[in-house]
Amino acid sequence: MRKLFRLTGFTMNFEIWEPYYCEILEYFGFDRAQDEEAARLLASLMTRDNLLSLTALTCGNDVTVCGNAPCLKDELQKIQGVVFAADAAAEVLDAHDIRPDAVFTDLDGASDRLLEMNESGTIVVIHAHGDNMPLLRYWVPRFKGPVVATTQSAPLPHVHNFGGFSDGDRAVFAADELGAGHITLIGFDLDDTNVDPMKRGKLFWARKLLSLIGHAC
Repeated sequence: MRKLFRLTGFTMNFEIWEPYYCEILEYFGFDRAQDEEAARLLASLMTRDNLLSLTALTCGNDVTVCGNAPCLKDELQKIQGVVFAADAAAEVLDAHDIRPDAVFTDLDGASDRLLEMNESGTIVVIHAHGDNMPLLRYWVPRFKGPVVATTQSAPLPHVHNFGGFSDGDRAVFAADELGAGHITLIGFDLDDTNVDPMKRGKLFWARKLLSLIGHAC
């Protein structure tokens, strides 16, 4: 399955991702039309697409993807190579004087500090979905550095779909799709029981999706 996903590429073959996406919509009761509206909104707000920069950062290199589980702070010594952060994991890294190379976010953890990181060169990979349109309108125009737009629905020109659902697994899928030489995961705790039902569902799907590209957690 890993080879199938790598050879086809989500940005070019949405039909491979779509069955999983439809399952996720049904599982959570999400509205596909709202996801698609959010993707169009994000496309309208974007003034640049730094996908080539993200690809150059990733292709052939070791990538460490940092999830935002509480265990992250105890696993920082495992970081090697390029650093991808899942949303608020960037704040944990920053507190330890580590500036992530890319942050994958649906903006629910966005902050002025993330704007500063972006101005310093951190690529912000901004994700659109049906529940974050007000955040897109507020934050997207404020990013002055490199940005990439993503969606979980059908890709649009300059709005990409690498696969994955939550911030952490989307970062892993992007690293895989863009040709990382090796991917290390830290700060992922998919067995965490001290979470609400929505988060528990996201952890279930993270495990299921990551297994498709060879990352059993």
